[in-house]
Amino acid sequence: MMPKIEIMPSILAADVGNLESAIHLCQESGADQIHVDVMDGVFVPNISMGPAVVAMANRVTDLPLDVHLMLIRPQQHIEAFAKAGADALIIHIEADCDVKDTLKKIRDLGCRSGITLNPPTSVESIFECLDDGLVDEVLVMSVNPGFGGQSYIADTESKVTEIRRRYPEILISIDGGIDLETVKSAAAHGANLFVAGTGLFKAPEMKTAIARMRANAEAAYGTQL
Repeated sequence: MMPKIEIMPSILAADVGNLESAIHLCQESGADQIHVDVMDGVFVPNISMGPAVVAMANRVTDLPLDVHLMLIRPQQHIEAFAKAGADALIIHIEADCDVKDTLKKIRDLGCRSGITLNPPTSVESIFECLDDGLVDEVLVMSVNPGFGGQSYIADTESKVTEIRRRYPEILISIDGGIDLETVKSAAAHGANLFVAGTGLFKAPEMKTAIARMRANAEAAYGTQL
């Protein structure tokens, strides 16, 4: 059975001076999880959010914290983010680390383990980790990581389809350019976790936007498989 649809606002798109209020808004608006983008300025050009932000989020919400580590050496930081309260730690297959060992350590720290891949990276690159049972969540990047507000790359949907067909019960999240329209196509190809930043934080009312995004995703879910 495929896992349920969930909507995850990315606080990268929130007002950095009012992150606590933004997290409260997400919870009050019906979000399922909070997505935290962590960037080191090396793996991606930008720099954002450290363990202190995760600790703050853990303090002000009961929602799970899905933490995306866009770090060149994530193995050096997973313990700090786990201690701060992350529920899931997602590393890149392209990172400079022993990916399998890092995924194992993430689980040992009590977090859900995740693997992500950038648009140019082949989907086959993650299959060994999935076949070995080391991954709870796959994150498919539908933009090139590092900046918010980019346009959705529809070609990445073929990766979602292939993952869902091979691993029907795994969590598949998609991040980048997700809005009320692109969520339909991503869901149709098998994604069930939707990371949305600009599409939710710039909406006139987040509660309405989340409800519509969820309804659009549920109506299309799996129809292209």
